[in-house]
Amino acid sequence: MLAAGEGSGELRLNSSNPTTALAWTDNGRREPRQLKHRGRKEVRVVPCPPDLVQLLRRHLAEHGTAPDGRLFRGERGGPISDSVYGRIWDRARAAALTPAEAASPLADRPYSLRHAAVSTWLNAGVDPALIAEWAGHSVHVLLRVYAKCVSGREAAARERVARHLAREDR
Repeated sequence: MLAAGEGSGELRLNSSNPTTALAWTDNGRREPRQLKHRGRKEVRVVPCPPDLVQLLRRHLAEHGTAPDGRLFRGERGGPISDSVYGRIWDRARAAALTPAEAASPLADRPYSLRHAAVSTWLNAGVDPALIAEWAGHSVHVLLRVYAKCVSGREAAARERVARHLAREDR
């Protein structure tokens, strides 16, 4: 769901319907479930940048949603098959990335975008507690998994300390 108005928005996530390996399911099929580490009725709010808000609004205006509320669906209305999803993902990467980037692990799978978003938020200096909330995991996991991806963090930290000390000297 997108917040009303222009500019940035938010996505309100309330469930997951992942493809699951056969060994992890009772029936070998997708199993709709609550979000990881969340109760069945809990919602996770995630910020949505303006460009994505515009893309999603256009998509909704043109295609609407599936009866169960999903934004994207296969030709018969169900989930997009893994093989179709993979082909579309490969084409999108080739169109959006340089040849060197497309050959790299960057966005090698859709889940990589989650890592990219969290890394971007950390690099932007967003409060780690807020990022952990948006990403749906603990601050401990955030710092253990993602903190090493922050570029320029030492120089930025030294500059913040210097500015703080300069204010105290006045």
